[in-house]
Amino acid sequence: MKLICIGRNYTEHIKELENEKPTDPVVFLKPDTAILLKRQPFFIPDFSDDVHHEVEVLVKINRVGKHIDKKFAHKYYEEIGLGIDFTARDLQAQLKAKGLPWEKAKAFDGAAVIGQWISKKEVTDVNQIEFSLKKNDEIVQKGNTSHMLWKIDELIEYVSKYFTLKIGDIIFTGTPAGVGRVVANDKLSGYIGNKELFSITIK
Repeated sequence: MKLICIGRNYTEHIKELENEKPTDPVVFLKPDTAILLKRQPFFIPDFSDDVHHEVEVLVKINRVGKHIDKKFAHKYYEEIGLGIDFTARDLQAQLKAKGLPWEKAKAFDGAAVIGQWISKKEVTDVNQIEFSLKKNDEIVQKGNTSHMLWKIDELIEYVSKYFTLKIGDIIFTGTPAGVGRVVANDKLSGYIGNKELFSITIK
């Protein structure tokens, strides 16, 4: 399985990082080794002093597809989740300045938190999902999928032009504003509505 990540999909997040608004979705990949194992803490890697949390709504692909039309995209997932795309922001800035790929800053071991999955039937509308991240019991990120530049079905259509989607693939759909640095002993918990889908500690 592969982790397909979307960058710059919320306007306010683009503004906070002073990035240029893209004309197409920004896509990058994480290997399966980036998945943080269940019930394990996240260890800040020794190559970064500025790791940021980025909470994101996740979509789990449930059938094989290529060149999927947007109007059929809803058939390719039944489950919605929540996760974190951890980013070594200092390393990412160095790589971007040199025009180099981001993978070292985005795809390192443990850099992808995948929480509990829920049926998409539990949400009234996948384009109106309220989600949030708490750090030490204080809300630091809050988003709604209605604010995405590209909605879930549009992302599936776009991504499937380039990559065959396979059963178990996961799409990270982008983060809202409020990303920030984590430090040892922080506790992060993610919610869709009032339902907690993950809780991790930082070491």
